[in-house]
Amino acid sequence: MRWVLLGIATAAAIVVVQMGPRGAVSDRRPLMFITDMDFQPRYNPQAATPFFADGRTMRTPPAGTIPFGGADYDSDAGSPRQNPDFLKSDDAYYRGKAGTAWLARNALPVDIALLRRGQERYNIHCAPCHGATGAGNGVMTQYGMLGVASITDELHTLMPDGQFFDVISNGKGRMMPYAPQVKVRDRWAIIAYIRALMRSQSTTLGDVPEDQRGNLNP
Repeated sequence: MRWVLLGIATAAAIVVVQMGPRGAVSDRRPLMFITDMDFQPRYNPQAATPFFADGRTMRTPPAGTIPFGGADYDSDAGSPRQNPDFLKSDDAYYRGKAGTAWLARNALPVDIALLRRGQERYNIHCAPCHGATGAGNGVMTQYGMLGVASITDELHTLMPDGQFFDVISNGKGRMMPYAPQVKVRDRWAIIAYIRALMRSQSTTLGDVPEDQRGNLNP
């Protein structure tokens, strides 16, 4: 019986020793019997190394190197195409800036295709908070979200398109940045649609072409 109790006590001690530290924070590498290639020789970015003569791990690309590839292009490894989204050298298109000032008008030609794309993206990303008409009464206001801006009021009507682009990209106040979710071209499409929403707040029947008036809802 004594040996049985001693065995149980030994097993319990082993379990406590093995399981007790679980969840604790440590800077020591965990014990791994099978590493599965988790630990390999490598260099960290911006690190030093004696391997290269200049002592740097990061190598300078050859002169004239330009980025290729990207999801926006129908290309593969055998036929790469240049992707300008990697360079972002056009301040007007990628930042909404004309020098140090905000770009006054849309960086893209506004046509019906752009407006329809903007409407689709607006309804997905913007309408839940700002509402279908931009009045700041989206469905999220029914769940306690207060202070949502009306983006069709006079203040926002005076905002340059470049400033709208910056707010969509980087956020403002409680509004999160949407650059990770919305592509650059779609942000400009949304801005074009917001301008259409603004126009709709002050339009009259005289602004509608006569051959289209029959399509209006009474």
